[in-house]
Amino acid sequence: MGKGRLEAFSDGVLAIIITIMVLEMKVPHGADFVSLRPLIPVFFSYVMSFVYLGIYWNNHHHLLHAVKIVDGSVLWANLHLLFWLSLIPFVTGWMGENHFAPVPVALYGVGLLGSSIAYFILTRVLIRKHPQNAAIAKAIGKDIKGVVSTALYVVAIPLAFVSTWVAGALYVTVAIMWLIPDRRIEKVLV
Repeated sequence: MGKGRLEAFSDGVLAIIITIMVLEMKVPHGADFVSLRPLIPVFFSYVMSFVYLGIYWNNHHHLLHAVKIVDGSVLWANLHLLFWLSLIPFVTGWMGENHFAPVPVALYGVGLLGSSIAYFILTRVLIRKHPQNAAIAKAIGKDIKGVVSTALYVVAIPLAFVSTWVAGALYVTVAIMWLIPDRRIEKVLV
């Protein structure tokens, strides 16, 4: 099975997820800057989630660039990732609408944690489908960045009940870690 349909489907789902997120931002009733003030937390949660979805889209693209074999188990692992990413608009909206209250911030972390674990599973399924010395296995390696990200989510979720600012800072830290381009796959394929 070719990987083109998997890439196209995933790109389409991510585009829909981003569209849903932006449509959740309600237009204020008023024509002055003051009427935008209540939307500030909604906008910040949107920006953070947009960045996260962009990171997943970018890394998913690179990951599939190194892939030669796609089968049913890869399709299911990819759907698992898309399931968790599809929850991002809900937790984003809930967190922004409730001005970063503890429960929505914690649930946002659960969504990020689920996405992180699903991405890890997808990489492992793909590595298993390829020979041990394949480019994807070499590129992913021990995935220290992925392990650290997952650990930070695990720490941030309960911290949301102590300090939503600290939990949010950990979520932003993970995003910044991944904004720095991950060149592992590019280095192996060049």
